[in-house]
Amino acid sequence: MSYKVGYFIGSLSSQSINRTLSTALIHYAPDALEFTEITTGDLPLYNRDLEGDLPAPARALKEAIAASQAVLFVTPEYNRSIPGTLKNAIDWASRPYGQNSFDHVPAAVIGASPGGIGTAVAQQSLRSVLSFCNARQMTAPEAYIQFKPDAYNEDGSVSDPDLEKILTTFMQEFHDHIERVLTVLPRH
Repeated sequence: MSYKVGYFIGSLSSQSINRTLSTALIHYAPDALEFTEITTGDLPLYNRDLEGDLPAPARALKEAIAASQAVLFVTPEYNRSIPGTLKNAIDWASRPYGQNSFDHVPAAVIGASPGGIGTAVAQQSLRSVLSFCNARQMTAPEAYIQFKPDAYNEDGSVSDPDLEKILTTFMQEFHDHIERVLTVLPRH
């Protein structure tokens, strides 16, 4: 069985190292996972006053999540937390009250940074937010990737065998997590 996965890249930069990481994750994912990027850059800042008539980008965000059977977050770490654009997207998707788009959705979190702790603090911050949103998070394996540009190839493959193993294992576990969650809590 195949599964539709919407993925978020926490950075808006076209040169984001997490965009590069997402390409590698997709490259090493099981064939049964179909990926669609869920963009967040055109969302206005969340404002409760707009909940009665959601702005078009917020409606599109909620529709993209609804069309996905699972979500993958690939995020950088900004000031020991998640980027504002990602938090803003989560705020829009979780509102209005009673219409939380992440409720029971299988989710995984990963990220890369040049530093040795590879987004560990941002991931914990994101996990806390997703817990409140009742997303069904994959809790293991965790993957905090120290980004080394020379390890990534144009086609999405990586030249470092240890990194390849980490990415392949992570994506296989994500597939298995999706399957387990959707067996108990069918989405579509």
